[in-house]
Amino acid sequence: MDLVVAGAGGGLAGALRAAELGLSVVVVEASEHFRRGNNTSMSTAMFPGAGSRWQAEAGVDDSPERFVADIMAKTKGKADPRLARTLAEVSAPLVEWLADSAGLPLSLVTDFNYPGHAVPRCHSIPGRHGSGVVDHLARRVAEHENIELLAPAKLVDVLTGDGGVRAAVVRYPDGAEEEIPTGAVLLATNGFGADRELVARHLPEIADALYQGSDQSLGDALRIGEKLGAAVGYLDAYQGHGAVAANAGTLVGWATIIHGAVLVDTTGRRFGDETRGYSEYAAELAARPGATGWIVLDETIFEQCQPFQDFRDTVASGALVWADSAEELAAATGLPELADELAVAGAIARGERADSFGRTNWERPLSGRLAAVRVVPALFHTQGGLLVNENAAVVDAQDRPIPGLYAAGGAAAGISGHGAAGYLPGNGLLPAFGLAYLAANDVARRPA
Repeated sequence: MDLVVAGAGGGLAGALRAAELGLSVVVVEASEHFRRGNNTSMSTAMFPGAGSRWQAEAGVDDSPERFVADIMAKTKGKADPRLARTLAEVSAPLVEWLADSAGLPLSLVTDFNYPGHAVPRCHSIPGRHGSGVVDHLARRVAEHENIELLAPAKLVDVLTGDGGVRAAVVRYPDGAEEEIPTGAVLLATNGFGADRELVARHLPEIADALYQGSDQSLGDALRIGEKLGAAVGYLDAYQGHGAVAANAGTLVGWATIIHGAVLVDTTGRRFGDETRGYSEYAAELAARPGATGWIVLDETIFEQCQPFQDFRDTVASGALVWADSAEELAAATGLPELADELAVAGAIARGERADSFGRTNWERPLSGRLAAVRVVPALFHTQGGLLVNENAAVVDAQDRPIPGLYAAGGAAAGISGHGAAGYLPGNGLLPAFGLAYLAANDVARRPA
């Protein structure tokens, strides 16, 4: 076998790319429910592509250099510069390959722009939900004669010899183990968000928050890689989210905020500039009384967020509380100071006064009927892991590649710097798919 891929998120794209290049591939996936239960399937399917043809058609001036500048600005210069440059450069070729070869119906998202991206560069599919991405790629994998998908089956070890990787050890649900001879293994098993001990050790500020990710993100890549001498980094980095519906567990989405919504705590008062980013807002919300808050929107924002399947699911759950006025909404939600706070927010949005928290992005003031949805903070996935080079090859402490060992997505250290504030929308899927794509290219170049 030329390549064993562990993980059926971005790993599916890596498998398809490797097979396209003539390699034989086995994909090993621990969960039989991966089509709905992995981190890719839970995402909003946003793929950054700096300099893509869709941007050119829309008249958006973008480049890998501009993307790197945004990454470095968001992370305050703490992101790995080599990996940031590598992923920015592959981002447009990746989204075009996903469309042209893998057949994903991608288009540029232009109806709003996420915090931190200087220009619209995120591409998504209809419904803007990762389950559609995984479903599509899983069908492509199942149809490909050079790819075998083993699910459920778990990669438990990687064996090496003098020349590097020589086999992958796979365990099946009945406990039986199989040693698959291979010269290359791609670890695409995500991070360690489901391991509460590792989260408490590396991410204490978010350790008590809801975990909204795959139950198979148990740090497998860390354990396997470290045993083989891999270097690790950025273990304190993660993607959080401050907009998960409290009762439904669905993602309300930060598009509400970008379109003009506000986030208040249980007093009914705002507590920061919401447009800085949804990831850092998870820890900030976790620190508020009761570790909960409310997003307040209006009918216009309600309609603007309909393209998101996650938002439609939240609406269908009955999580939104509607009222005809700010005073009625304050009474319905039990937020004593909400009406006064919305009056202040309206004045700021109209440009009548400055925001004490520094928010300047106000698409428009809230008006008409209002709605509120109670939200809780969540950890979505970790952003630290095995250090990799520009080919997605795992490296040791001296930056030397471990021959045949690759990592992608949450299994690898990403480009979000440290903590939660450096996360840019798309920083999860780009390393997951981009590094898997680069790993496949590198395996194909290796001598037989």
